[in-house]
Amino acid sequence: MEQNQPAASDAAELISPHLEQNVEKILRELGHSDDIVLREIRIGKVGNVRAAIFYTDGLTGTQALADFVIESLLMDMKNTELDQMVSFGHDVLNVLKERAITVGGVKEITAYEALYTSLLSGDAILLCEGQSQGFAIGIRHWNQRSVTEPATETIVRGPRESFTESIRTNTALIRRKIKDRNLWLETKTIGRVTKTDVSIMYIHGIASDTLIEEVRNRLDRIDIDGIMESGYIEELIQDERRTPFPTIYNTERPDVVAADLLEGRVAILVDGTPFVLTAPTTFIQFFQAAEDYYQRADVSSLLRMLRFFSFYISLIGSSLYIAITTFHQEMLPTPLLISLAAQREGVPFPAIIEAFMMETALEILREASIRMPRAVGQAVSILGTLVIGTAAVEAGIVSAAMVIVISITAISNFIFPAPNMSISVRLIRFPMLLLAASFGLFGMVLGYIALMFHLCSLRSFGVPYTSSLAPYNQEDQKDTIFRLPRWRMRTRPHLLNRDNAKREQPIPSPKSRS
Repeated sequence: MEQNQPAASDAAELISPHLEQNVEKILRELGHSDDIVLREIRIGKVGNVRAAIFYTDGLTGTQALADFVIESLLMDMKNTELDQMVSFGHDVLNVLKERAITVGGVKEITAYEALYTSLLSGDAILLCEGQSQGFAIGIRHWNQRSVTEPATETIVRGPRESFTESIRTNTALIRRKIKDRNLWLETKTIGRVTKTDVSIMYIHGIASDTLIEEVRNRLDRIDIDGIMESGYIEELIQDERRTPFPTIYNTERPDVVAADLLEGRVAILVDGTPFVLTAPTTFIQFFQAAEDYYQRADVSSLLRMLRFFSFYISLIGSSLYIAITTFHQEMLPTPLLISLAAQREGVPFPAIIEAFMMETALEILREASIRMPRAVGQAVSILGTLVIGTAAVEAGIVSAAMVIVISITAISNFIFPAPNMSISVRLIRFPMLLLAASFGLFGMVLGYIALMFHLCSLRSFGVPYTSSLAPYNQEDQKDTIFRLPRWRMRTRPHLLNRDNAKREQPIPSPKSRS
């Protein structure tokens, strides 16, 4: 608590009209840090107006500072009767703003806390003798990663650009997609120490006012030292915390965010991360890829059904194998049952132990391939899987059928467009294995029913997580399991937008025009 008291006092303490006192206090409060640069100058024809410019080396554009601020103050005001103008009642800062400073973004600051925030964000601070306020001049500039192809959401057809760690670059990428005056942006600072910029972006007239206000309230309730990534925000504002399923969608693709905004969702952008949050979200949204809307409806529907089928394989594939081979052998054809029994003849472990061993080994290899250097990560994961699987079968530790089942289950887990949904399925798979090994198909059915109840109980900013399947809405089925042709998708999702539901006017068919 003691560390927060100076910040609270600074917020109430106003800038002094004495320049030397201001310079001494700022340098002292910032620990005389080497990257805080002070430039003291004299302005006016005879140089009677003393001024000080502060900036942070590495965050401020030094070239812009020299060309548009310092040179303007020293040269343009040299032949101006600044002292005489001030004596006639003109405010020196306003005179400088109107006649010398050529930078567009100039903000007046009156308190030390606002001064520190602007200075450490990359703005240049201008203070003058006899003035109890200063200017924060917006010339922020730092090295940043350029717009590249998305690393986690790769598709065959569609835009190849992704968000970066700069929040202003990210908002520009979205505005390139939606050039509408109703695309509004609100920015607030969260984090007592990091003071991270967090922006809310929505389309006025499409997004619900209730939803926008709820997002504002949840962000305002956050009281934390620092925000390092959008995952902090996601965890602090989600509806249900005791669930393995993500209730807020995150993406690094501007086209996905633009599409969500057009449906009535709200985007949350956090400075310092390329992942943007959108809310509310539904369970079906994690099976919808951006590529679904860039190709024909029949192809998109087929791929989406394949994702749903892969979801069930990934969720219950290994559990179903254990349940059948342990409790329900009569369900298998006799030749297949004999083949499986022959494979398991020399295996010393029950099927559940086999499954846990293979699943654990697969998770270790998966995590190792992510953390290892890229040059060797893929090679190690492929060779490790092949060598371990082959050696385990030859040593008689696991059966060949178990290796095949676990491999198909693991491959099916990679088909989801959203990586966080695949992580959720991996977490649920282990309890399903235990239920299958304990009670067979009966245990699997109970686990599946409990999972359905849990999904139906979730909410995302007041919207049911399983909509539009539960509660069922016939109109929204055009973009759920199937993706109907574009001319059939004339309305927005029912639970996201009820006031401005239409997004497309009916177009006469070519036959009717002819």
